[in-house]
Amino acid sequence: MADFDPVTKAVVPAAGLGTRFLPATKATPKEMLPIVDKPAIQYVVEEAVSAGLLDVLMVTGRNKRSIEDHFDVAYELEDALRAKGDEERLSQVQETVDLAIMHYVRQGEPKGLGHAVLCAKQHVGHEPFACLLGDDLIDPRDPLLKRMIEVRATYGGSVIALMEVPREQISQYGAAAIVPTDQDDVVRVTDLVEKPPADEAPSNWAIIGRYVIDPTVFEVLENTPPGRGGEIQLTDALRTLAARGPDEGGPVHGVLFRGRRYDTGNKLDYLRTVVQFAADRDDLAPEFLPWLREFLDSVK
Repeated sequence: MADFDPVTKAVVPAAGLGTRFLPATKATPKEMLPIVDKPAIQYVVEEAVSAGLLDVLMVTGRNKRSIEDHFDVAYELEDALRAKGDEERLSQVQETVDLAIMHYVRQGEPKGLGHAVLCAKQHVGHEPFACLLGDDLIDPRDPLLKRMIEVRATYGGSVIALMEVPREQISQYGAAAIVPTDQDDVVRVTDLVEKPPADEAPSNWAIIGRYVIDPTVFEVLENTPPGRGGEIQLTDALRTLAARGPDEGGPVHGVLFRGRRYDTGNKLDYLRTVVQFAADRDDLAPEFLPWLREFLDSVK
């Protein structure tokens, strides 16, 4: 096995405007919307930590201060809970502070995911890093990111997470052209297209929001012109790396993910995710599921 640099840092882009959730996101970051009683962004950080990545850089923007506050000490709240003897909630509040070593950088203008990743250049330096998008939540019982880091250790270059979607939905994603390897869940990526029409997509294997990226991507992003939507697309930069050899920052491999993924990128999927998470909780399901069945019966 080749000796590739280990992955120790995670980058979480969280600078989007959240326009699909207005007016709720006028003053509250979309990433802070709760999945039952925990903000979505905390699930993402917990996933990075569970994969062994304790150094987390959050790429934020204006009106995102509450994200920083969430992962910081809340002295007054802790004192109030301590005075009440509410050790359970005190532990929940303190847990977010000790979760990871958090860093923050601002993306001054919303110029696309590629530009958000480029904002991490100074912090990441010349190391490979993981990139986790907040709209995708991966079930902790399916350790996707850990598997991607293993694949990077084997092949080098970059690794993307791929999930099969119906052909009619592929235009909502980046799509990958792939060839098999000697591992059932790993493919070599030969081409990438951002949100192609269904009849032009190279496959129905879609990029979902998990990446392990070679630091060469920063040089590529600096020279990547705006693409679809007038934004700098990470997909375009990875497409360039997919055509390169190991000495130039390539290649790109994909992990075929067949586990549990939850989408919070739009209102309907967000509602589905909240219901699924509530239904899977021992403290809520015994009362929530009978109510939900009764409600559904009443609206038929």
